[in-house]
Amino acid sequence: MWYRVVIAALGSYLLGNLNGAVIVSRVMAHEDVRSHGSGNAGLTNFIRNYGVRTAALVVLIDVGKAVAACLLGQALLSPLGYAKEGQMLGAACVLLGHIFPALLGFKGGKGILSGFTIALMVDWRIGLLIFLTFAVAYSLTQYVSLGSVLAAAMFGVGFILFYRQQPVMMWTALLLAALVIFMHRGNIQRLLRGEERKTNLFGKGRKQ
Repeated sequence: MWYRVVIAALGSYLLGNLNGAVIVSRVMAHEDVRSHGSGNAGLTNFIRNYGVRTAALVVLIDVGKAVAACLLGQALLSPLGYAKEGQMLGAACVLLGHIFPALLGFKGGKGILSGFTIALMVDWRIGLLIFLTFAVAYSLTQYVSLGSVLAAAMFGVGFILFYRQQPVMMWTALLLAALVIFMHRGNIQRLLRGEERKTNLFGKGRKQ
């Protein structure tokens, strides 16, 4: 059993290192998105600097790796009767790989897009709650960071609602939610000071 867990964990973590914003910015603009704006390797910073024209490629990569990680964990652990736990293992490790990518100097994204994807993979109900939370918060304020923090909190709440009888699943989700919120600590401070920057997710960006 343990070799299956190790393979699922390591494989998912390495998948998390495939950062869409970094890959697309290097291929399309021959530069690193982390050298601009907030310095973050996430979708929001990518859109602010390059617009939405190529953002779909970023989404495709980040969604694809999260899906692949969940499927990998499920495939390896389902023969042992732990399909859901396998999905959650893949989810946790791909998110860690996205936020702390060893192959990119441990400087990755903040995990919102990957977190939304793994929520959909593990339980579509939680994914729907996260999407609605983000959509409402962003539409009312245009603060991506606020929507992201509230969505991360809803990730934890969703698992409390639906998986409180499965403590491993629930506590793993709560730790991941806390990590994503922690990664937004700077945004939270700026929000409290009224200094956070609003973002037009449909803007043209710095570069065309």
